[in-house]
Amino acid sequence: MAGAYPTKTTDVVLIINKDNSTNINALTNLGFKVKNNQKVDFNKIVGTTFKTVDNDTYYKSAAGMFLPNTDYKTMYSNSSNKTLRVVGVLRVRSANEENILATGFAYSDNLTKALVDQNANSAIVKAQKSSSRNVLTGATLSASADKTQVIQALGGSKTPSSIMIHPNNFKNKDKVLSYLNAYNKGKSKANKVIYTDMAGSVSKLTGGLMDAITYVLIAFAGISLVTSMIMISIITYTSVLERTKEIGVLKALGARKKDITRVFDAETAILGVASGLIGIFIAWAATFPINIVLKSMTNLSNVAQLNPVAAIVLILISTVLTVLGGHVPARMASKKDAATALRTE
Repeated sequence: MAGAYPTKTTDVVLIINKDNSTNINALTNLGFKVKNNQKVDFNKIVGTTFKTVDNDTYYKSAAGMFLPNTDYKTMYSNSSNKTLRVVGVLRVRSANEENILATGFAYSDNLTKALVDQNANSAIVKAQKSSSRNVLTGATLSASADKTQVIQALGGSKTPSSIMIHPNNFKNKDKVLSYLNAYNKGKSKANKVIYTDMAGSVSKLTGGLMDAITYVLIAFAGISLVTSMIMISIITYTSVLERTKEIGVLKALGARKKDITRVFDAETAILGVASGLIGIFIAWAATFPINIVLKSMTNLSNVAQLNPVAAIVLILISTVLTVLGGHVPARMASKKDAATALRTE
């Protein structure tokens, strides 16, 4: 949005939201006098400098304990400080992309490494490593894990507490999970990598909602199918009543019961295939306007698609249901007496 991408260890960038807003505290800490919803020119932010303060400058020793220094002006002007410069203002490229960086100032891992190297040999870190008490509060540290956490908080540990991995698609995410699972195989609990598949958790939650929606739609579709079978039975039965004399003629010419049944079964089968083909054609034609609308709303392409295998299965289901629905009236037609059917007007 403004400035350039960082090229040096001491270069930092301001991350803003999709609506060009950001954390007001980030600007306030830089010395900007801003209020909520106030507009600030990005170019005024670019070029702003501020400094880091190392442990030896920030903490002072007193009777074996360490206290934060309160002389901020002297601390800020210390020659050991690193000067950081805001070189750019960044935002995700489109509204459909996920902003994986929190709003505020972001910096490279090179700066983190430089600060850790600077603080690893500071007086407070050395004192904490050799003491069983918290050198800031004087509280007893009950376990080595507590001591490690304090050292990490003081910037004296090079071991990361967590690592965020952002695969660019679900296929690569699965590869990362497979690698971690293979790494953990056969290792003790203490040596295993504990991970949280956040994308998988979201997918499971979304999948559960989609399953619930799918079941509801299946229930409505099932009701529609039952209703369709009843209507097909009624239509076929009406056809039998209207063609009673025709049935009598067929029987008089030597048609058997199963021949009469086959006539009506064939008609319902043709009806099922034809209705299935029409339904598939309408569904296929509807994918084009649906994809156009979804493209304009979500920037996602080809969301609605008709699977050829699913289309064939749907035609078969349509045919089977119509045949089942019309078979009972067809059996009724085959049982009609020839003489009685011929006398029907």
